[in-house]
Amino acid sequence: MAVLLSGSGRTLQNLANLAGAGDLAIEIPLVISSTPDVLGLERARNLGIPATTIVRKAFPSRDAFADAMWAEIRASGAELVCLAGYLSLLPIPDDYRWKVVNIHPALLPSFGGRGMFGHHVHEAVLAAGCKVTGCTVHFCDQAYDTGPIISQRTCPVFDDDTPDVLAARVFEQECLAYPEALQWLADGRVEVTPGRTTRIKG
Repeated sequence: MAVLLSGSGRTLQNLANLAGAGDLAIEIPLVISSTPDVLGLERARNLGIPATTIVRKAFPSRDAFADAMWAEIRASGAELVCLAGYLSLLPIPDDYRWKVVNIHPALLPSFGGRGMFGHHVHEAVLAAGCKVTGCTVHFCDQAYDTGPIISQRTCPVFDDDTPDVLAARVFEQECLAYPEALQWLADGRVEVTPGRTTRIKG
């Protein structure tokens, strides 16, 4: 499973820790960052995982950017691609359809789409007066946050929450939801229906 990130790499660290402890049956042969000199790259190096940076602006077109990304991913032998705070929209080729997954820090389809990431999401949840929020693991398609939902976990929103406090509570749920969904995928238990919903077999 290749891991794509843009920032601190907290999700990468969580997944690698679980895999190292034998609690998640994955291998991570490659990390790609969309941003140079981020903590996520340092985490990858400390974990002994090959890591590289591919910046969208370095390419004349989205297609050229995508070609470079997928050349690296295919060369690594990755069967799945895990977005872990990755902020670039990556076109997905046919051979990786329903093999790219993301985790979003809200209950999709609410509070998703272009520009809705990180604190922007939690600020919007608080501004809407939601009493419950959470995270969503979903397949990626050719748009932001619209692919079939694999799983969701919830947590409460309290009256005195700040975006930072809420983000920390949601991240606790992300640390549970993402490994569980990735294990289902590794076990071949996730089926996408013709109606673009998912079924978890078994």
